[in-house]
Amino acid sequence: MTPSATPAYRRLSVEERRSQLLDAALSLFAHRAPEDVSLDDVAEAAGVSRPLVYRYFPGGKQQLYEAALRSAAEELRQCFDEPREGPLLPRLSHALDRYLTFVDEHDTGFSALLQGGSVVETSRTTAIVDGVRRAAAEHIFSHLGVPDPGPRLRMTVRMWITAVEAASLIWLDEDKQPPVEELRDWLVEQFTALLTVTAGRDPQTAGLVGAFAGEGRD
Repeated sequence: MTPSATPAYRRLSVEERRSQLLDAALSLFAHRAPEDVSLDDVAEAAGVSRPLVYRYFPGGKQQLYEAALRSAAEELRQCFDEPREGPLLPRLSHALDRYLTFVDEHDTGFSALLQGGSVVETSRTTAIVDGVRRAAAEHIFSHLGVPDPGPRLRMTVRMWITAVEAASLIWLDEDKQPPVEELRDWLVEQFTALLTVTAGRDPQTAGLVGAFAGEGRD
């Protein structure tokens, strides 16, 4: 008699099971609005029962959505955590490559996951998303070598982060055109252009522009 090829059952640890459920939820939220995803959908995607999902997330879909959002937010935070080595603009390009890869992989759910507009949006989910923007800004200030940015530089960097988010959403709306490499380079050029405009009014920014104006890309 041929031995069964069925793999041996392995009981998952608490953290492994929680991670499994979050991965299943993220895969669903990545392509559907949160209000269109039920706990039954998550249970089916994870291959478990609905009561098991409730055991790990007793607050129901809202708690699961917030946990999934935190997981996605952590991944986005890491996008801008580029080593502080080499010219600035190539570093920014590498960070944008990771960011746009996340946008591409989460496709139409990017808006629901990170931009709000959902019926499950709360002050907590808004704070999670805002935390991503603030973390991205802090990484950029670190790349610029500016521990204490003035108000004009802070505003410029945060305006650019908002532009990156908006461009990403429009890019998805436009069937991912132009090609992602072109979008990345365009966003880097916009960063340089914004800083150049601000430099005309802010000595701190003017010093930064002078430092990397001649840098090329990898």
